Parts: sequence; C-alpha cells; structure tokens
Amino acid sequence: MLIDTHCHLDFPDFAAERDEIVGRARAAGLGRMITISTRIDRFADILAIAETYHDVYCTVGTHPMHAHEEEEVELARLIQLSSHEKCIGIGETGLDYHYDDAPRDLAQRVFRTHIAAARETGLPLVIHSRDADADMADILTEEMGKGAFKALLHCFTSSAQLAETALKLGLSISFSGVLTFKKSDELRAIAREIPMDRLLVETDAPYLAPVPYRGKRNEPAYVAKTAKMLAEVKQVSEQEIASATTANALRLFSKMPPLAAAAGHVDGQAA
Repeated sequence: MLIDTHCHLDFPDFAAERDEIVGRARAAGLGRMITISTRIDRFADILAIAETYHDVYCTVGTHPMHAHEEEEVELARLIQLSSHEKCIGIGETGLDYHYDDAPRDLAQRVFRTHIAAARETGLPLVIHSRDADADMADILTEEMGKGAFKALLHCFTSSAQLAETALKLGLSISFSGVLTFKKSDELRAIAREIPMDRLLVETDAPYLAPVPYRGKRNEPAYVAKTAKMLAEVKQVSEQEIASATTANALRLFSKMPPLAAAAGHVDGQAA
C-alpha cells in the first residue's frame, strides 16, 4: 500500500472526474492521498474535497508563488484552520526563485510564518524549494534553532548539499515523478543516499507525470511508478519501498489515523 503525500485534487484538471481519479488511486493500491493547499483563501475548497473522501486528507498554507497575494497571512488564522480533523499539515510554503512571482523578502516572511505555525501546532511543514538552496538552508537552520518543527522537502529536485542540510535538521525528503525522467541521474544519486526512514513518495499531480506517462496529466495512481523507480535506485523490493514510505508518511503526518482505521469506510460513511 502506498500514500501519495502531495497532490492537488482541487485543481481544475480534476474537476470533471474527481471520483474516477480517486477510484483509480484506490485500485492502484493507495491507502491515502494528501491534497495540498496553495492558497489559504481557498482552503474551504480543499477541505470540502478531504471531507468527501475517507482516504483523502489536506493541508493549509500559501504557496510561495502566491505569497504576494496572501502576504498578510496571520499565524493565528493558520493555526485555527489547521485544527480541523482532516487537516494534517502546514503548507505548501517555501521559496521559489525560479519564477520569482513574489518579492523574495516577502516570500521569506510568509515562509517563516508557516514555520511558526508548524512549530506551534506540531503539524509537519510541507516545503516547496526551487532554485533557492542557499536561502532555504539558512532559514531552516535558523528557524530550527528557535525551536524544533517537523517538515519535508516535497518534490525534491535540489542539490545534494540541501538534502544533507535537511537530513541533519531531521527533515524528510519526498520524490516525485521527476525521479523517473531519463536525465535525472543526479537526482537518483541523491535518492540513493537518503536513509530509508526519511523517504516519501508523491505525484504533485496534475504535474510531473512519471515515465511512461510523462507529458500527460498526472494523477495519484501514478505514484506507484515513482515508488518502483525508488526501489530500483535503493536496490530493494517494491514492497520494501511501499512499506517504508507508508510508515514514514504515517509517522510524519501523525494526525492521520492508522490505515486500519480506514477499513470498512467508504467516503466518510461506515460501510
């Protein structure tokens, strides 16, 4: 059984067939899906999806590409929204210097507010980091010095140096379909060195579909292809990767009940 720790079921790409997509994920062996917030002001939409399906959970936060649209995010509001039983994480948040949609100082300030929320609630922080390795390492190191918090670097495509910093700080690292791409040898080399107890898998659907679906719309069911590649990279069985990444996800997102607790339920209703 696998867990897709990062997808975007609220995106328009899925609106017309969300039930079918969730059904295909279940058929592919997924035990849970975590649909990730990109705008706090749209949290109600995310939460509605999580409440519709018994095996879908959500997070709350502002993506760095939208930091300038939600620059006045309040710590108290983040904490309050995250108290819902279906909300199990803070984010996604972080830094994106590739697109630079938000001024960097503003994005950093919004990021630190999310870190504070993760620290206060005990919920894991879902971090987006693109072309911002040095600042990301500095902020994480500084903030961890103020008080520990749980976090993962999602859709990891950064440097070995940032991975090393993250591991030293106790963070987890999640890999997406990018791991399967032909030119991702350097990324696979990094994945090979990540301890088994820090590894997660995700789709980031509808983006970054793994081979052989590359170029098509991604969906949670395809996380199995990333897990298969990760097993090859780590030279272990697919079952070992499934067991390890699922256990890691449940430990990190500890607000989710054990998978056995979901048995006998269908879309939030007792079977």
